Amino acid sequence: MPRSRRVSTLAALARALRSAARPGEPGIGDRMRAVPRWVTATLSGSYPGTNRGRLITLSAGLLYLLSPVDLLPEALLPVVGLADDAMVVAWLAGQLLGETEEFLRWEREGATSGKRSRRRRPAGEDVVPGQVVR
Repeated sequence: MPRSRRVSTLAALARALRSAARPGEPGIGDRMRAVPRWVTATLSGSYPGTNRGRLITLSAGLLYLLSPVDLLPEALLPVVGLADDAMVVAWLAGQLLGETEEFLRWEREGATSGKRSRRRRPAGEDVVPGQVVR
């Protein structure tokens, strides 16, 4: 992993951990308890903030960590082999903390005002609100 990417991964994790430690914000335990609700809401289509591709990417990162097969085995390259696993852990933790923060904010807004939070969408992806009439 290039040095700039490692730095940005660690910076994202640090931001997510600082955010989780702010007073009034959900803690790490609250965020981890929200993961099953987040996955269910994403798969059912009721949560617009995450798509299935994102869930697949995060699942692949988790499977990489749990898998006995490793791209850089610790037996051959102990320091480098552990470093790649540590970077995947940092990336996965940062992504989960960030995604659950957005999801919990969406839940709070939806519970109090009935609105969905708007998340930045990739360029070229237009969404037109409306209803399907059959």
